[in-house]
Amino acid sequence: MIELRPYQKKIVHDGTQIISRYGFLYLAMEVRTGKTLTSLSICTKINAINVLFITKKKAISSIEEDMDKLKGPFKLHVINYESLHKVTHEGIYDVIVLDEAHCLGAFPKENKRCKQVQRLINIHNSRVILLSGTPTPESYSQMYHQVCGISSNPFSFCKNFYQFAKNYVNVKYRIINGFRINDWSDGSPAILEKMKPYTIAYTQKEAGFKVQTNEEILYVDICPEVTQMIKTLTKDKILKGTGDVVLADTPVKLMIKTHQMSSGTVKFESGNSMILCYKKARYIRKKFEGKKIAIFYKFKEELNALKEEFGDLLCETLETFNSTPRSIALQIVSGREGISLRKAEALVYYNIDFSATSYWQSRDRMTTKDRLYNKIYWIFSKTGIEQQIYKAVVKKKDYTLNHFRKDLVTLANDRAEDTSQVN
Repeated sequence: MIELRPYQKKIVHDGTQIISRYGFLYLAMEVRTGKTLTSLSICTKINAINVLFITKKKAISSIEEDMDKLKGPFKLHVINYESLHKVTHEGIYDVIVLDEAHCLGAFPKENKRCKQVQRLINIHNSRVILLSGTPTPESYSQMYHQVCGISSNPFSFCKNFYQFAKNYVNVKYRIINGFRINDWSDGSPAILEKMKPYTIAYTQKEAGFKVQTNEEILYVDICPEVTQMIKTLTKDKILKGTGDVVLADTPVKLMIKTHQMSSGTVKFESGNSMILCYKKARYIRKKFEGKKIAIFYKFKEELNALKEEFGDLLCETLETFNSTPRSIALQIVSGREGISLRKAEALVYYNIDFSATSYWQSRDRMTTKDRLYNKIYWIFSKTGIEQQIYKAVVKKKDYTLNHFRKDLVTLANDRAEDTSQVN
């Protein structure tokens, strides 16, 4: 049986008291501080019989490994959020653990997985443990739907999000394409105050982590023909190819297509996609030759470009990555949570996601308590919008259309200057 660290034992003691009193507990423990083991140990302390652990698909194996180490006396069923519809109701889960609970925090309307979780809690009348290193990564408003299915939550007097918003959200209004749209993102800090009695927060610093994370941006010249394609698309809002087109008839589509193409790939209106330029993939292979790295990509064709460049030196599964000298490529959204990349010498980002959650969750995948140094590399194209997205997400703000509109003018000017210098 594994021995918990002293701080984990303290959290288990305090967490047991909280869940015994209120019926639920929020463990806001930073990445790599041992949320899984701590939550399973609490299940042991409260004499759980059947525990349902809901997580991301890539994290299932590591959670089962932690259970083997702990040798908990209860029956554990681990399942991913996408498979919740498969949960039977033949037995009663007296405890439900919600890993990466912030993924339930969509607003103003709850997402599908949130509805499914609420249904399970109600059917089983379960005690609930929520886990997240970033409970409200982009807005305090994200808290409501994480806990609203729990009868003892501090916002239970609110029948829905809109009633919650009247009390805890500074609702703003935006005009988009002539329509007035409500902006619900400005949640009050009072939301976290209300959650304090139910929450245990613990940081890497408190746990004694001494890791220093160094981020470096490296720039690549994208293929000239791709730069010209981007200019044409920006001007004409359409790009015609052989038998297919790229359409950017809305500002949002222009932002997404520009972002994708600046890294060397494109998706057509037909749904087909292709690689336009291999320069980023080739640069990564040459720059990190002989090193065991983890690469985060955003778009499907970026993975295909990496496969062609790396060949047998690249894998896509943690099992292979951990047992061979190969590097690994992971889609940033699916790979940002619930996995450990501790064997990587560095993290390399082929592209950047618009989400602040993706940034903060993925960059800590290498971190362990004993690691002293993390090296992160961002591979940006010189004429792309990656730099602007990066500036937004490091401030815990999603790169939104508003950012893009402001940046578009700057990008257009930069490209004009580049052209004049060439001429």
